[in-house]
Amino acid sequence: MQYIFIINGRDDKSSIRPEIEKQLAGMDFHYEIYMTAGIGDATRYVNLICDLYPKIEHCFIACGGSGTASEVAAGIVNRENKYMAVMRFGITNDFVKCFPGRDFNSIRALLKGTMTKIDALKVNESYAINVINIGMDAMVAYFGEIYHAAGYKDGFKRALARAVLGHRINRVRVEADGRILSRKYIMQATLGNGKICGGEYLCAPRAILDDGLMEVCVFKTMPLLTLLRILPKYRNGQHLDDAFSMRHLRYMRAKHVELSSDGLIYLSLDGETIISNHFNIDVLDKAVNLILPAEL
Repeated sequence: MQYIFIINGRDDKSSIRPEIEKQLAGMDFHYEIYMTAGIGDATRYVNLICDLYPKIEHCFIACGGSGTASEVAAGIVNRENKYMAVMRFGITNDFVKCFPGRDFNSIRALLKGTMTKIDALKVNESYAINVINIGMDAMVAYFGEIYHAAGYKDGFKRALARAVLGHRINRVRVEADGRILSRKYIMQATLGNGKICGGEYLCAPRAILDDGLMEVCVFKTMPLLTLLRILPKYRNGQHLDDAFSMRHLRYMRAKHVELSSDGLIYLSLDGETIISNHFNIDVLDKAVNLILPAEL
C-alpha cells in the first residue's frame, strides 16, 4: 500500500504539514505528501494518480476539513485498489464525527486501521460523503466563507445572523424518489449521508453511511419565533422525534432527489458552495473504500 497525504494548501491550514511530518519522523513506510493548490485540486490530483497507476494500491489521506475529505472521495468513487482515510489534526471535520471512538489524529492508528465501504452522494457531476445543505443552512456556509476570507473572527455568527434574517424563504422544488416534498418554497433542506453539519448540528440523526439511502429533511418556511423554538431540537438531533418540529418539516429516506428552481439554488456540498438552478442527487451504494483508524 502506498500512502499519499493530501493536505489543504490554504494559508490558514499551514500548521497541518509540520504536525504530519512530526508524526512521520522515524516511521518506515512508503508515503508522499501533496499540498493542494485550490478548490477542486485534490480531486484532480487523486484522479491523476488513479489513472496513471490503476493496479497499485493507494490510500489517499485527506488532511483538512470536510471539503478536503469530500474532494479526495470524489477521486476514488467506484475505483478498485484505491482507498481514502481522514486525519483531523484538531480541525473541525464533521464527517469523522460519524465514527466516535476512532483515533483520527494518529498516523499509527491509521496504519492499524480497517477497511469499510461507504456510500457517496453524486450531485450533478460533483460528490459528497457527508451532508448536503440547501436554503438557509447553505447560505450560512456561503456567507461564512466570505466573512472568513475577509478576516472576521466572528464570521460564523455574522453568517448565521445574515442567513436567519434574510434567507428563510427559498424558492426550491424538492422531489425525492418521485414524491414531491416541496412544490415552491422551503426554508432549508438537508440531505444526509453522514449525520452532522456546521460542527455541531445533528441534522440527520438517523443517517447510515452504508445503507444505500440518504436522509431527506425539508423544512417549510416559518416565522422567526418558530425557528428559534425548533433550532435547539435541530442542533441536538431531536427534531425528528419532536411533534412540534415535525409539523414544520417533511422527512423521508430516498435514493434520488431532484432540486429545481426558476432562480439560482445555493447548495453546500460538504461545506463547499456550488450554484445552479437544477440538481440531481443520487446515492452511489458503497462506492468509496474508507480506511478507519484504530480505536482510541
